[in-house]
Amino acid sequence: MLLLHGFPQFWWSWRHQLTGLAAAGFRVVAPDLRGYGASDKPPRGYDLPTAAADAAAVVRALGEEDAVVVGADWGGLVAWTMAALHPRSVRSLVVVSAAHPRRLRSSVSDPRQRRALAHALPFQLPRLPERRLTRPDDDPVAEWMRRWAGPSWVHTADFAEAVSRYRSASRIPQAAYGAMEYHRWAGRSQLRPDGWRFARRMAAPVTAPTLQLHGALDPVVLTSTAQGSGRYVAGAYEWRELPGVGHFPHEEAPDEVTAAIAAWAH
Repeated sequence: MLLLHGFPQFWWSWRHQLTGLAAAGFRVVAPDLRGYGASDKPPRGYDLPTAAADAAAVVRALGEEDAVVVGADWGGLVAWTMAALHPRSVRSLVVVSAAHPRRLRSSVSDPRQRRALAHALPFQLPRLPERRLTRPDDDPVAEWMRRWAGPSWVHTADFAEAVSRYRSASRIPQAAYGAMEYHRWAGRSQLRPDGWRFARRMAAPVTAPTLQLHGALDPVVLTSTAQGSGRYVAGAYEWRELPGVGHFPHEEAPDEVTAAIAAWAH
């Protein structure tokens, strides 16, 4: 089972699922995405096709033909891409807090979803977002997480520890650059040939059985946006909305998410 994290996180965001799914009998791996945490931080390659190829290579490197692929936020976009472009590597799919890339691309016509993604506009600038992420007198990670999380998690010790760990991870040399480059590719590719080619390739139907978990209070990817993703799945598909949960279901409702993943994978 391959667990792919999102922004502004790293592998540790799957701490609850790593232990819970291992106890359920799964071989579970949660790598850092390219540019994050302890992964390599090359100057290029922060696009979804490359990230999906990275993830498929991890499966092969571990001696497996395929895996249950679970992705949240950016990791969810990578998981969708992997299922479409590397279908033989994906036995089944669980997507958390992420719309299908084509659905997300079309949703920018919705003013509500545009406002929900407005935080990413400054990320298109060169160097300045990285400086903000690494300045000792600023704390954007805490600001984003408080804004995006559901209300019940924000006031817990687990939330405080998560903010501290993600803040430290964002200050690893070059990690902020990698995180911003994913967003820059997503924004700039909308008007470039590579973005059009990617959108055409993503029209390939997902044949892997797909479970989509989404927080009902997610302010980043609205439920109305995420729900339309099922049209791109040709295999078995289930949508499950989690009440009272924001953008981080696997951390906000870890037991429920772990049980859902385990049941879907069996």
